This record gives sequence, C-alpha cells and structure tokens, in this order.
Amino acid sequence: MAQLVVRTAGESHGPAVITLIEGLPAGLAVDAARIDADLARRQSGYGRGRRQTIEKDRVEVLAGVRHGRTIPGPVVLVIRNRDARLEECPEVRRPRPGHADLAGALKYLDPDMRNILERASARETAGRVAAGSLAKMLLAEFGTDVLAYVTRIGPVAAVVPTDLAERRRRRDASDLLVPDPGAEPAMKAAIRAAGEAGDTLGGLIECVAMGVPPGLGSHVQWTEKLDGRLARAVMSIQAIKAVEIGLGMAVAERTGSQVHDPIAYDPKARDTAGLGYVRPTNNAGGIEGGMTNGQPVVLVAAMKPIPTLRQPLASVDIKTKQPETAVHERSDVCAVPAASVVVEAAVATELAAAMVEKFGGDSVAQMKAAYEAWRRAAREL
Repeated sequence: MAQLVVRTAGESHGPAVITLIEGLPAGLAVDAARIDADLARRQSGYGRGRRQTIEKDRVEVLAGVRHGRTIPGPVVLVIRNRDARLEECPEVRRPRPGHADLAGALKYLDPDMRNILERASARETAGRVAAGSLAKMLLAEFGTDVLAYVTRIGPVAAVVPTDLAERRRRRDASDLLVPDPGAEPAMKAAIRAAGEAGDTLGGLIECVAMGVPPGLGSHVQWTEKLDGRLARAVMSIQAIKAVEIGLGMAVAERTGSQVHDPIAYDPKARDTAGLGYVRPTNNAGGIEGGMTNGQPVVLVAAMKPIPTLRQPLASVDIKTKQPETAVHERSDVCAVPAASVVVEAAVATELAAAMVEKFGGDSVAQMKAAYEAWRRAAREL
C-alpha cells in the first residue's frame, strides 16, 4: 500500500526547519509561492510576539522537484530561521507550567530544559504547514478543498456564514483569520486585555474539507480509522487540547434520531464523486465507521492559552528545588489564528495520505486513473 509520510527536523533557534515528504506521486505541480503564502498566514494574527517581525518565512526546495513538478523520491523543504542562535541561548532551569519543559527534563534526564523546549516549540509547525501546502496541491487535483478559520478567541465567539466561499473571503480579509468582521473588535479587545495583564488567550478553530470522496480510511483496523487519524494529527499540534468531529461532544446530549444523518438517493444530485447519495444533515462530520461518507469533513479544535506568560506562574529551580517563578521566553499573547493555519495543514496532510493509500500510484496521472475507475465501479453498485 502506498503511503504518504511527513517528518520534520529543526529547533526553534536552530539554523532551519526541515521537512521531508515521502510518497508524493510524481508529476504533481508544485507552486512555491503558494507554500510561502501559507507560511505568511501562519505568521499573521493580532496578538503575535516579536519573533514574527524577525522571521519572514520562505521555502527552499532542496530535493524531489524538477521543472516545477515532483519527481520520484522524497521532497525536502527548508525554511531558514533568521533568529538562529541556538548555541548562545541561555540554560533553562525553571520549567513553565503547561509546557514540555519539566516532562522532557525528566524523560531525558537533562536539567537544561533548553534542550527540550527548542524542539517542542511551535516553530516546528512551519515545516508542517509547508507539507500541508503540498498536500492541498495534491487534493486540488481531485477537487478537494480544505479551509480552516477561527471561531472563538477567549470569551468571544464568531458567527460563521453558511456559504464556504464567503467564509474564505471573510477569513482572508481578517488579521485574526476569523470569518466574522463583527466579532473582531471584541476579540482584539480581549487579546489586548490579556496582554496588559501579562496573560494569554486560547480559542476554537473549525476546519472544513469539501469535495472529499467517500471511502477514505478504513473500518478494518483501529489504526486505519480516519477520524482517529485526523484527531491524532490535529491533537499533535502544540497547544491543541481537544478535537471534535461533526457534532462532537453534543452527541452525548441527543437521541439517536437527533444525531444520525438520514440517507437519500438522487441521481441528479451534485454530490462528491457524483454518486447520488445525499443527506439533509451532516452531524457525523463526514465520517462514519472510520471512513469518509461523501459529506464535508468537519472538525473543531480547541487551543489552550500559550503557557509562556509575562507574569509567570509558580515553579521550582530544577537543580536547587527551591521555589521560583517560571522562566519567561519570548512568546505570543494569542496564536489561535496561526494555529488555524497549522490545523488546515494537518487535516490536508492526513486526507492526502488517505487518498494516496486508496488511489496511490507512481504518478498523479496513475492516481487519477485509479480514482476514475473507482468512481465508475461505485456508480454501478
């Protein structure tokens, strides 16, 4: 079975963040400008810290692409760090509550938590965003579009329009990547108040994937269930603490007749893959039995407030064991908009991996041929 695998390397203040992508089919058109645009969105957002004024992320393609298209072999992407000073960064001995510092020190038996936090930093997600851009390019070949946006910051919730194109337009016009201009002033006021208090804010991110064909993922093994894979991919993003698919937690409050989506058949319906199966609701979030069902895949992620505070919480010195305040590293007041770009990339990467598994071949042309053969067979059921 063909597999799409993404791995990253690099530290927050190291020379670069590196991404290696294996399993992309040959012949995929690669647009570096689109990768750079996603990297720029990741650095955007009201409430970001000074690091974002230093870094101006640009991708370098080191391997796997020739004449603007993928060739057989891994793709290697590099994003240079302008703030590269790893060897000069001071030792960290006072762990921050909510960060990887203390858990990592105990795991690796290393009292200098600089060696933990550099790799645990969300700077690593620049590499995942770059990989996600390639994944979106592959998905676009099959008519699949992935869109993520902010729906809440702290106590302020957005009202999201039903039309997906309008959501994208409003999101792209917002420096909070929220598709509700009416909510922006209150969100910015909440971020300012948190910053003035030396505190931080989290929020909610929704991601929708349209045009996803049914049958991605599998019910056969628990490791192959796509909802589990999506939840893992998104939960692995720094500061994400919860993931819901479809109705999510609300299913616990309703009866089965209120939760499950009725099925109808309309041969004239313009559904995904043109198979004619339609539903009046999408409470399942596009996934049933660990597989996509042809409806839009809908996922919500909750991001906690960043644990680096200008008014640090109580901690201890790991060497002396004496009470101290946690170390303060340069950070953001709110990074929910940036996290939404990473969520979009993570979802796109996992969906692209599932597409490669189901229709995978050595080239994009071969994948498309397999996809069309499956569609013809599905229509004859």
